[in-house]
Amino acid sequence: MRLPALPLSLFAVAALGQTPSFERSVQPVINQSCVGCHNDRSAAGGLNIVPFQNPATLASNRDDWERIIQKIRTGEMPPKGMPRPTTAQTEALLTYVTAEFARADKLVKPDPGRVTARRLNRNEYTNTIRDLLAVEFRADRDFPTDDSGHGFDNIGDVLTISPILMEKYLNAAERIAARAIGADPLPKPVEKLYHNRDKAIRRIDRSTIEASHRVDFEGEYTIRFGLPGERSADAPPVKLGLWMDGKLLHTITAETKPSKLVYFNPYSEEEMRLLLPEGDHVFRAGFIDDPFVKDLSDKDAYNNKKNKWLDSILFIGPFPAKTERPSRKKLLTCDPNSGDACIESILANLARRAYRRPVAKDEVAKLTRFVGLARQEGLSTEQGLQLAIQAVLVSPHFLFRVERDSDPVTPRPVTDLELASRLSYFLWSSMPDEELLRLAETSKLRPALNAQIQRMLADPKASALAENFAGQWLEIRNLDSVKPDPGKFPAWNPELRDAMKAETRLFFEAMLTENRPMAEFLDARFTFLNETLAKHYGIDGVTGPAFRRVELATPQRGGILSHASVLTVSSYPTRTSPVIRGKYILQNILGAPPPAPPPDVPALDEEKMATAGSLRQQMEKHRTNPTCASCHNRMDVLGFGLENYDGIGTWRTKDGKFDLDTSGTMPNGKSFQDPAQMRTVLQAELPDFARCVTEKMLTYALGRGLERYDRRTVETITKAIAPANYPFQALVKEIVHSLPFQMRRGETPREKSSSQVATR
Repeated sequence: MRLPALPLSLFAVAALGQTPSFERSVQPVINQSCVGCHNDRSAAGGLNIVPFQNPATLASNRDDWERIIQKIRTGEMPPKGMPRPTTAQTEALLTYVTAEFARADKLVKPDPGRVTARRLNRNEYTNTIRDLLAVEFRADRDFPTDDSGHGFDNIGDVLTISPILMEKYLNAAERIAARAIGADPLPKPVEKLYHNRDKAIRRIDRSTIEASHRVDFEGEYTIRFGLPGERSADAPPVKLGLWMDGKLLHTITAETKPSKLVYFNPYSEEEMRLLLPEGDHVFRAGFIDDPFVKDLSDKDAYNNKKNKWLDSILFIGPFPAKTERPSRKKLLTCDPNSGDACIESILANLARRAYRRPVAKDEVAKLTRFVGLARQEGLSTEQGLQLAIQAVLVSPHFLFRVERDSDPVTPRPVTDLELASRLSYFLWSSMPDEELLRLAETSKLRPALNAQIQRMLADPKASALAENFAGQWLEIRNLDSVKPDPGKFPAWNPELRDAMKAETRLFFEAMLTENRPMAEFLDARFTFLNETLAKHYGIDGVTGPAFRRVELATPQRGGILSHASVLTVSSYPTRTSPVIRGKYILQNILGAPPPAPPPDVPALDEEKMATAGSLRQQMEKHRTNPTCASCHNRMDVLGFGLENYDGIGTWRTKDGKFDLDTSGTMPNGKSFQDPAQMRTVLQAELPDFARCVTEKMLTYALGRGLERYDRRTVETITKAIAPANYPFQALVKEIVHSLPFQMRRGETPREKSSSQVATR
């Protein structure tokens, strides 16, 4: 835990006529209000405060003291029934301890820390392959799940390579290289049909179908769509779209009028010819902005005489591509059959970008040998280039981001090239582009740093920050694994889940790209909706699958805590959980995670949930226990404030047959009646929220957990962005300019010993 900055002064102490000291400012409050529960016998909350009667413990037990101070500052401690200190006593204690902490932090020698050599995680690998070779490769579908540490999956210490992953790298390198160059001959075309009669398609709605299909070889494919039925003679044509993995690939116009030639059998086909990448994909076909079906009954929607709809998708291929692949354009800057000089140029440029640094002549020479070996085996020059690309993709220089320590002790600024990689993998989860790499190579990056940050945040690749940082900080990635009970929540389906994820991602992107203040994260008056999510929220006027910005007209929604994504991942499959939601707010919004619960806490009786009273009434029981109340007095209040939202975020006014009570009073005395008022209460704790976001984003940016010596950095950043109301882009810039982002040091003896033990 940590101690947020406090707007206090020593006036409170002076008003008591005392010189600030541990004996005068701290001990009386501890003895009067804390020792009764936190002693040798009971140690409520796992804390025995009796040994903390010595001022030296402010340094030796800093983490425990920060926990104590936070509980006192928020009003959680002392609990009801215990003697409470006066306001002047509380301010005197907080002021003294805060000043002592600040004094101690100033004496700490600046330490940028160090990050171990970091392997590219699955998202970084996917994006780097895309930007390096113009090849779409889904590492999340081929590689094992990355381990996480400190809440994120880009932490260097946990990104190891197992034998299985190494085998996956070798297989992926061969496939990616073949797709990039396309020198290997394609097999004969085959057909694969997905039809409604075989239950091989999923019907999303009246105008949309979906099928999962594996493309075994990258190439061009003819895709045909079966369209039974017909509409009236004056019915207009429709726009037919094909999506792959959620991305719209192509559209055509499809006729819907009766056909004189096949009137006795109204079935028609439309087709597209597209270049498809190898891999497992989800294809979706549907009519775009088709108002015709909205006035049809369910019975008429599939009546051959009244409607035309989709019932099948047929894939035929592969065929050789008629147009040059984007990957070949990116790689083959000259004709590789023109001579060795061209081959060296192609591979030197590839290695420079893949290794994210200039490459030596001997490195290029080793790669060109693969082309010579291929020729000796009777393969073509382009097939030899494929072998060289494979070698690049399994090189440690590609798979790892290595920063070498020139001095094992003295901290040093990271080089411009290292800074370029730190910056690009922070903001883009990918390799530096040509502009960033060129600035780094000429030692001009640091003077242009702010301009580069601005440019990179404006680039579409910055969506990776929303996908990877916000997705893990807000736990939205968990939506892929949650399984709400279909009996309790029949509205849950993949389309609603995807819409939930999209809303939060687009909201975070807007907060970042528009440089909006962090307070709006807690209670923004806008969000992003499509028709699916708008109906889920009960908001009218939003039609179609496309997302658009929507101004919120009612207090039911506002800010991230009213997003269905957050409300779903913080619920059980069968019901809401005020405890989980309250813990979510404490941990991810206020940065004050509660300790683990005792092992003997009894579970709620689920069978009595609908008959014995509301969820709130049943859960009030465990708060009568003083040990439980120490955490739940704040946590449960916040969770109950969100009870108007069910387990998948739908607004409600009853818990079963019982009326909901969403009111609450925080330990500091502030109260609210509904979620909107609770959001207002939380905005008063904006400094805590800003510090929480700063700590989490700094952890993500550095790829390591924060240590005690990082406290000063966190404090400096939050103070710097506070005057402008904590704008998001300012936070990013302050992190990039911070000591730990700009510098590194070698291993200390203790760290070296720990790393040696870990690798045995």
